[in-house]
Amino acid sequence: MAGHSHWAGIKHKKGRADKERSKIFSKLSREITVAAKLGDKDPNMNPRLRTAIQAAKQANMPKENILRAISKSQMSGDKNYDNLRYEGFGPFNTALIIETLTDNKNRSASSIRTLLQKNGGRLGESGSTSHMFNSCGIIHIDKDKISEEDMIELAVNMGAKDCVQKEGFHEIVTKKRISIKLKLI
Repeated sequence: MAGHSHWAGIKHKKGRADKERSKIFSKLSREITVAAKLGDKDPNMNPRLRTAIQAAKQANMPKENILRAISKSQMSGDKNYDNLRYEGFGPFNTALIIETLTDNKNRSASSIRTLLQKNGGRLGESGSTSHMFNSCGIIHIDKDKISEEDMIELAVNMGAKDCVQKEGFHEIVTKKRISIKLKLI
């Protein structure tokens, strides 16, 4: 019975899983590198880097890989990544905004166009779907850091769109670009 080896099956499954993990790790590593290049190398002072590191930890990325990505931001001054935004329509005319981080604009545009066309969608012009979306920021504050009354007062004073109490935290929905200073004791 050729092709029915238990160990060969495990080897192929592990190979596929490792390939997927590698793809995820390379994307996370690239985001960490760009965040470290654009801001401070300290995650406490750079929120974009802090978010990228949290995402990497959730994907079980090894600590050595995270540190290597941060140090790569200092070494690779010649390679620049661009944030690109594509607008399009998915199946059944579902509006999409696709934000990418790439080192090759043409390859990204071609890949996105191909992916949308294969799944019944199409790439749109700039501004074709952005009017259907609201850009906003979300702030999470632990419930043990601030009382509900103080959180509502803070939200009102900064002009928040909404504030909600969740299970372990308060959630404030704001305009995308807002500058506030918080002092939580």
